[in-house]
Amino acid sequence: MASRRSGQTGASTNATPNTAGETTDAIITGSASDGADETTGAAKASRAKTAGKAAKAAKRSDGASATSAGAESAAATPASAYATALRTVSCGELTAQNLGQRVIMTGWVGHRRDYGKLIFIDLRDRYGLTQVVVDPERGPDAAVAHAIARDVRLEYVLRVAGVVKRRLPGSENTKLATGEIEVEATQIELLNAAKPVPFPIADTVTADENIRLRYRYLDLRRDSMRNNIVLRHRAVKFIRDYMDERGFVEVETPILTKSTPEGARDYLVPSRIYPGEFYALPQAPQQFKQLLMVAGLDRYFQIARCFRDEDLRSDRQPEFTQLDVEMSFVAEPDVMNLIEGMLIDLVHRTTGKRIKQTPFPHISYDEAMRRYGVDRPDMRFDLPLTELGDLARLGSFQVFHSALDNGGMVKGIRAPGLAMATRKEIDALTEFAKTLGAKGLVTHALQPEGAKGPLTRFMSADELGQIVAALGGETGDLLLFVADSAKVCNDVLWRLRIRLGEQLGLIDPNEMSLCWVVDFPLLETIEDDGKQGYHATHNPFSGMQPGQEELLAAEPLKVIARQYDIVCNGYEIGGGSIRINKSDLQRQIFRLLGLSEEQIDEQFGHMLEAFEYGAPPHGGIALGIDRLVMLLADGETIRDVTAFPKMQTGQDALMRAPSPVTDEQLRELHLAIRPEEKK
Repeated sequence: MASRRSGQTGASTNATPNTAGETTDAIITGSASDGADETTGAAKASRAKTAGKAAKAAKRSDGASATSAGAESAAATPASAYATALRTVSCGELTAQNLGQRVIMTGWVGHRRDYGKLIFIDLRDRYGLTQVVVDPERGPDAAVAHAIARDVRLEYVLRVAGVVKRRLPGSENTKLATGEIEVEATQIELLNAAKPVPFPIADTVTADENIRLRYRYLDLRRDSMRNNIVLRHRAVKFIRDYMDERGFVEVETPILTKSTPEGARDYLVPSRIYPGEFYALPQAPQQFKQLLMVAGLDRYFQIARCFRDEDLRSDRQPEFTQLDVEMSFVAEPDVMNLIEGMLIDLVHRTTGKRIKQTPFPHISYDEAMRRYGVDRPDMRFDLPLTELGDLARLGSFQVFHSALDNGGMVKGIRAPGLAMATRKEIDALTEFAKTLGAKGLVTHALQPEGAKGPLTRFMSADELGQIVAALGGETGDLLLFVADSAKVCNDVLWRLRIRLGEQLGLIDPNEMSLCWVVDFPLLETIEDDGKQGYHATHNPFSGMQPGQEELLAAEPLKVIARQYDIVCNGYEIGGGSIRINKSDLQRQIFRLLGLSEEQIDEQFGHMLEAFEYGAPPHGGIALGIDRLVMLLADGETIRDVTAFPKMQTGQDALMRAPSPVTDEQLRELHLAIRPEEKK
């Protein structure tokens, strides 16, 4: 064994030792120029020649390789769960317990290091990576394998037969499950060549995301992306098992359904058979799951695909997946306890993360808005917002007084330890606030030698002391204030709070803070074409607190919904409610939302009729699978945990969708494209 490695001592100074590149994502092929050549156009000119050589070498060894590899499989390692007609083991399962066994592996070339006499290949598949060493002195077949190995390049697909050997002392790689061993190749078969990849198959890739989405099948070869997809599978499987064990039945509901006003725009599908009529893709299976309760199914769930035509953001896609749940004869605690138990078990089973507090705290909508400025607070850290109220009228600071006179508010936040922030740092925070709609930030620095800021010129020491006390300020803190409408104050300060939490290192990435937000108002006011109306804060099917039915006619904005949202680390991951199950009450809600009797009967008549046949009390919830898995995986966007997502523009970079269709297809659907009107 030692004599076999003697050739390494004369390796080129450009070569990297065989253990250095195995767990990194650098591309190493024996010299710096070779590595660069793999992902640039320089390799294209010689690709046909290189592939031809490898193919010829593979052809020369076809008879021996196929027969010998087949013979070796008979004496190979005991049957692997991943064995197929082409392999006996995966690239991630061999250890020192397999020493001396003959194996056949298949996979992609992740790295290649050519030392002249010896060639090292890191063969990679979904299950892991194994180092293959090719020594031409190990026999005629090994010499043929060496010829093939000399010409392979990154992402070539290989079938390798060989013997499991222990690595030389000092060359083990403890970061790899297979790091104690290597496979000494006796045959190599080229299954397919590969063009130079448009970006390195590496977790350190810095390629533009649109390029990665264009070549998503390559992006999914990266460890982090593959791990995210596997995590998603495990999370969904856990959820299915959890629900099944508790008596829930999974029911598939229609994808082609009726267009009804449920919040976002519908995706419409024209009917060929019924000219001028359309199906809609479901925004959620909301009506179907309630009808299943009328049907007496009692406990329903579904991993449901949903579609909403709305503007995109990092945690939103036009099509998404949700866990949809509905239960009969329940109250809020029944649904909430079910989901809370599931989430606790899911986090513990699929990650190493900690849950900050169990049972999950409950916080009212009003308290969430008051303390955090948003109804989905990140409670991993404690930097509450404080509304000054009448304290803002102290002194003669007109910025504060004007905001109050115009029906607004003054709200502030304490930034611990930032009293000595530089002018540049404060200007950056101010510009951040302005981009969110604020006119500016008022600062008050509690420095050791005395307070500094504009408030010192307009308020007495006693007046300033009252404001500092209201925010819990201490020496060394920086107090930041926004004076504007309630909406602007909250929109700016909740985002500023998150930024400060990140800047001050207050957020633990290994912690998940979950809470329930409850007691939402049932309705809110909106303005449409200059007219004010009502809009459901969640959906029009949510019930109201018992005894508040009479308020609907007199003071509808005071009605509290039986709604509950589940929030994790500042993201709403789910929401549900106890539903309305009586036809007359549901019709009253539709009227408040501005629907005429004709519209109600046309769009929801089927549901109202069903309620007249003995609809049980029922409630449910829906959790966003994409958003939940993103948090479990520490992803930056839900695109990180979706196999084939759309770009931020809503386009599919891989399939080039949306795309034009033929005139014949349009005629079949009785459609014509109207030229866009010039503005």
